[in-house]
Amino acid sequence: MEEAFAATGAFNDKLKADGYWVFAGGLEQATTATVVDGQGETPVVTDGPYLEAKEYIGGFWVIDAPDLDVAIKLAAEGSKACRGKVEVRPFEGLA
Repeated sequence: MEEAFAATGAFNDKLKADGYWVFAGGLEQATTATVVDGQGETPVVTDGPYLEAKEYIGGFWVIDAPDLDVAIKLAAEGSKACRGKVEVRPFEGLA
């Protein structure tokens, strides 16, 4: 795990140096999650993740890539660094 942390740190440094970095963060274990549903009259608060699944998101990067090809290239590098799968999605922008 320490090797993955070091490789991910180096990848983060590369993103910053190359001007792609916006921000990133790791997430605590899914068991630490709390789900809040405030759609009704009174919010319903539930311990645990929103969905029960075999895999969970461990963290994320928000990058500024000029196109999908660059985003996929960077995702492949990030995947290798963190030793996990990386999902690529366009960001709708800041509110």
